[in-house]
Amino acid sequence: MKTKFNGILTLFLALIVQISFAQEKTISGTVSDETGPLPGVNVLIKGTTTGVETDFDGKFSIKAKTGDILVFSFVGMKTIEKKVSASSTFNISMTNDNVLDEVVVTSLGIKRAKKSLGYASQEIKGDKVATVKLNNVVNSLSGKISGVQIKANNNFGGSSNFLIRGVSSLTGNNQPLFIVDGIPISNQIENSTNQKNGRRGFDYGNAASDINPDDVESINILKGAAASAIYGSRGANGVVIITTKKGKEGNMKVNVSSGITLGKIDRSTFLKYQDKYGAGYGPYYGSTGYFEDIDVNGDGTNDLAVPTYDDGSFGAPLDGSLVYQWDAFVPEHPNFQTATPYVAGKNTPADFFETSHQINNSVSISGSEGKVSYRLGYTNFQNKGILPNSKLDKNTFNFNGTLKVSDRLSTGANANFINQDVTGRNSTGYGDNLMAQFRQWWQVNVDIKDQKYIYDLTGKNYSWNHVGSVGGSPLKPQYWDNPYWTRYQNYQSDNRNRFFGNAFATYKINDWLDLTAKAAVDTYSEVREDRRAVGSVPTEFGLTVGDQGSGYQRTQINFTEFNYDLMLNFNKDISDKLSLNGVLGMNIRKEKNQYWRASTNGGLANPGVYSLRNSVLPVNLPVERLAEKQVNGYYAQATLGYDNKLFIELTDRYDVSSSLPSDNNSYNYYAVSGSFIFSELINADWLNYGKFRAGYAEVGNDLPANNVYDTYSVIDHFGSVALSSFDSTKKNENLVPERTKEIELGIETRFLSNRLGLNLSWYKKDTENQLMPVTTTAATGFTSRWVNAGTIQNKGFEVSLDGKIIKTDDFKWNTTINWSKNDNLVKELYADVENIQLASFQGGVTINATKGQPYGTIRGTGFVYDDNGNKVVDSNGYYKAQANQIIGDANPDWNAGITNTLSYKNLSLSFLIDIQEGGDVYSLDLHYGQGTGLPTYTAALNDLGNPVRDPVTSGPDSGGILNPGVTEDGQPNTTRAPADTYAGAFYWGNSSRNPAALTVYDASYIKLRELSLKYNFPKTWLQNSAVSDVTISLVGRNLWIIDKNVPFADPESGLGAGNAQGYLSGSYPTVRTVGLNVNLEF
Repeated sequence: MKTKFNGILTLFLALIVQISFAQEKTISGTVSDETGPLPGVNVLIKGTTTGVETDFDGKFSIKAKTGDILVFSFVGMKTIEKKVSASSTFNISMTNDNVLDEVVVTSLGIKRAKKSLGYASQEIKGDKVATVKLNNVVNSLSGKISGVQIKANNNFGGSSNFLIRGVSSLTGNNQPLFIVDGIPISNQIENSTNQKNGRRGFDYGNAASDINPDDVESINILKGAAASAIYGSRGANGVVIITTKKGKEGNMKVNVSSGITLGKIDRSTFLKYQDKYGAGYGPYYGSTGYFEDIDVNGDGTNDLAVPTYDDGSFGAPLDGSLVYQWDAFVPEHPNFQTATPYVAGKNTPADFFETSHQINNSVSISGSEGKVSYRLGYTNFQNKGILPNSKLDKNTFNFNGTLKVSDRLSTGANANFINQDVTGRNSTGYGDNLMAQFRQWWQVNVDIKDQKYIYDLTGKNYSWNHVGSVGGSPLKPQYWDNPYWTRYQNYQSDNRNRFFGNAFATYKINDWLDLTAKAAVDTYSEVREDRRAVGSVPTEFGLTVGDQGSGYQRTQINFTEFNYDLMLNFNKDISDKLSLNGVLGMNIRKEKNQYWRASTNGGLANPGVYSLRNSVLPVNLPVERLAEKQVNGYYAQATLGYDNKLFIELTDRYDVSSSLPSDNNSYNYYAVSGSFIFSELINADWLNYGKFRAGYAEVGNDLPANNVYDTYSVIDHFGSVALSSFDSTKKNENLVPERTKEIELGIETRFLSNRLGLNLSWYKKDTENQLMPVTTTAATGFTSRWVNAGTIQNKGFEVSLDGKIIKTDDFKWNTTINWSKNDNLVKELYADVENIQLASFQGGVTINATKGQPYGTIRGTGFVYDDNGNKVVDSNGYYKAQANQIIGDANPDWNAGITNTLSYKNLSLSFLIDIQEGGDVYSLDLHYGQGTGLPTYTAALNDLGNPVRDPVTSGPDSGGILNPGVTEDGQPNTTRAPADTYAGAFYWGNSSRNPAALTVYDASYIKLRELSLKYNFPKTWLQNSAVSDVTISLVGRNLWIIDKNVPFADPESGLGAGNAQGYLSGSYPTVRTVGLNVNLEF
C-alpha cells in the first residue's frame, strides 16, 4: 500500500513540475502592419506591469503562462489581445485605428504614429497609384494630395513639373527630394537649353519615372520644412517618401498582374481647321492673285498651281475648281501633272495620330518564414505612342529581403534594376516639331493621308511644302518636311540603365536602443542619339552654329550618388507618461555627374550612316562636363511624448558641403514642432479625434557643383592652337546656400464615429539668399556674375476632407476632397534690380521674376488701356500695343481634387475630378496659327454676318473685324480691321499691330482625370483553386475635359518640367486612355 502511495505521490509531483514549466514559457513572434515589420509595439501581459517592445524588425520575446492574455498596443493602431495557449509563436498583424490616425513612414524611413507629428504629411496607398498603369508614377498623384501641383505635359515619355507649396528657388531646382526605401534617388531633368527655351529639342522625362507603380506600397508626401529639416540642404522643396512592397509573414505568395490600355487623342485639345480657304498668304500670286501661272502638265500652256512653297492658308476660296496641287509635281504620284478639285483635305493633321497601345505585365514572389523575408519582382512595360514610330519599353527587376542573423543582429538589402529603351520622342517647342507644323503653318487643302501614301510608296521626302515653281529643285522641301519622313527618318532614340539599392545591418543593443549602418547607391548611364537624314530641311542641329540639312548627335550621361549612414535609434518609455524616441546619425553623400555630347559637322557624308565618323567636316570638340560633390551631414532628431497627448520634436542637421568655399562650407539647419491631442480632454460623442500642430524650421537648397570658383573651358582650336576661355558669368566664392524659413500651423479632426475627417494647414515660408545672375560691367571681362540676394515668399492653405457618406453592409460611398491655395511673391531682388528674366521665347514673350509680383509672370506686348480700363484701338481698327508689359501669371489661384468611391459588395466604382482655377498661358500656336489662317474662327462671320475675310467697306456687306474698345479720343470703335491676309490679318499678333496679350488665356480646367470600375471575385469562388484572389478592373484616364478656356489645347501642356511655365508652342494633344487590368494572387 505504501509503495503504491509513493508511486502516486511521485507521479503527482512530476505533474506539478511539468505544469510549472508549462506556465513559464517564452512567447516570441513578429508584429507587422500592411507595410511590413512594426517597431516599438508595446507587448504587455494583461493585468500586470510586465511587458516588452518590439525591436526594429518587429520581433518580440516575452515569458508568459498558458492562459495569460498578451496585449499588443501601438499609437495609431487598433489594440489586439491574444490568449497564450499551446503555441509559443504569435505573428500579429495590426491595422490602423482611425480614431488614433494611422502610422506613416517619415524621414529616414522611420515609422511614426501620425498623431505625434507636428507637421503636415499626406499618404496615398500603392493601389491608388497603380490604378492606371502610367510610365511616370508622379502623374498618378495629380489631384490626390493637397498642396501639390503636378503639371503633366503631353510629351511622349516626358517630364512632369512637381511642386510642393510653390516655387521657392529663383534659378535653382524646385522639385522635391525623392526617397525610395531610404534611398535618395535622382529626379534631375537633363534637357537642352534650346529645349527649355522653346527651340529644337526633346523632353527626356524625370529620372523619377524609373519608379515602378506596381512595386509601390505607399507614398508619403512631407510637405513642410519641419518635416524635411533632417535632410538639411536637400529639404527646401519637400520630400516624397516611397515605400515599396515587402515580403509579409506567412506562406509564399505569387502575384501576377497584366493590363492593356488603348488611347486616342482628345480632339478638343487639337486644332480645328477652317475649311473655306486654301494655300497662300494672300492675293500675291500670278494673274489671279491666289495661284501661280506655270505650265505643270507640259502642254505649253500656263496652269493654275497652288503656291506650295508658302505654309499658310490665307489663299483662294476652296470652291472645288481644278488646280494643280503639291502632288501634281511628284512623278510617282497618281496625280502627277493632273489638276484636282481645290477642296479642304478630307483627312486633317488630327488624323495623323495613331491609337496608342500600352501593355503592362508584372509578377512577384514574396513571403516571410522564420528569420527570412523576401520579395522578388519583375515588370515589363511597353508603350506605343500616338505618333508613328514612337515606342517606350521598360523592364524593371527588384528584390528586397531581410535576414535575422541572431536575436540582436538583423540585415537586409534592396535592389532595383531598370532598363528603359525609347524610340521616337517628339520634339518640343518650335524647331522640328510636327505640332508646330500642324498648329502654326499648314495648308488646309492638304490631305495628311496623301502624305503618308507618297512616303510609304517611295520612302522619299516629298513634302506638301515643296519649292514648286520658285526654285531650281521644285521637289525640294521649303520649310517643312513630309511629316512621315520626319517620324521615320529624323527620329531620336535613348537608352538608360539604372540601378539603385541599399544594404543595411541593425544591431539591437538593448530593448530600446539600436544601431543601424546603411550604404545606398543610385547610378545610371544614359545614351541619346539624334538623327537627321540627308534631304531634310536645314535647321539648327548639333554643336555647329547654323542650320544643318543632315547630321548625327550622340549624348552620354553618367550619374552616381552614394550615401552612407550610421544611425543610433532609440525608443524609450521614461515613465508611465513620458516617452522619448529619435535618432542620432551621420551621412556621407558623394555625387558624380558626367555629361558628354558630340555631333557631326556640315552634315552626313554618306546617307543613312549615323556615326560621328561620317561627318562631312572635321567634328568639333565635344561638350564635356564633370560635376563632383560631397556633403557630410550630422543629424539628430528627438520626440518627447507626454501621456500620449502632447508631443514635441526637435531636429538639427549640420552639413559640410564641397560645393561651398573651403573656409565657409558648413551650415546648420533645424526644426521644432509639436502636436497636442485635444480630443483626449474633450468628452464629446461627436468628436473622435482632434489634434493641433505647429512647427517652425529652417532648411536649405545647396549650391550646384562648380559654382564658386572661375574655371576654364576648353573651346575649339584656332588652327593647331588649343584655346580655353572663362564662362561669361563670373562665379562667386562668397556664395551661400539658399535658406528657407517656414512656419506651419494645422488641425486634424475626425467626427461622427470616424465618418468625417478634416485636415487643415496654414503655412508661410520665405526663401532667402536667392542665387541669381546680375549684369556687370564689361570691363570685368564678364557679362554677369552670380550673387546671393532676394527673397521669394509662399504662403497658403491646404484642406483635406474625407467622408463616409453612406456605409451599410453592402453599399459604401466614400469621398475625399483635397484643396489648396498658394500665394507666391517675389519680395526682393538684388539691389536696384526689378526683374530677372528666366526664359525668352518666340513671339516676344518672356517668363520673369519681377519684384512685387508672383514668380513666373509672363511679359510681352500688352494692350493699351484708357483711364476707364477700355482697350484702345488705332485709326485702322487694330488694337494699340505697348511693349514689355505683364500680360499673364502662370500660377494657379487654387487646385482641387475630388475622389468618389462607390462600392456594392465586391464591385466598386471610383473616379477623380481634378480642378485648377486660374493661372495663365501664352499660346505661340495661336499667335502664328491665327496669322496663317488655320483656326475655324479665322474664316468665321463677323458682327454683320459677313465673312471676316471679305474686303472692308463702309456698307453692310463689309468684312473684317470690329474690335471692342475705344479710339484714342475715347469714342467707341467703329472701324473694322482687315482680316484677309497673312500680313494684314487681325490675328497676326505683333508689337506693331496686335499685342501678344491677344493669345494669353486662362489656364483653368476641370477634368475627369481617372475612372476605375473594379470587381473582386468572392472568396467562395476560389476555395478549390490555387488562386486566392482575383481582381479585374476597367480603367480610364483623361477621359473628359469638362471645362477649359484655352482653345484647341490642354492647359497643362507645355515644354516640360522646369521653372519656366505658362508657354505653349507645338503642344501635343491629350490622350484619352481606356484599359483592362487583371490581378491574380496565388
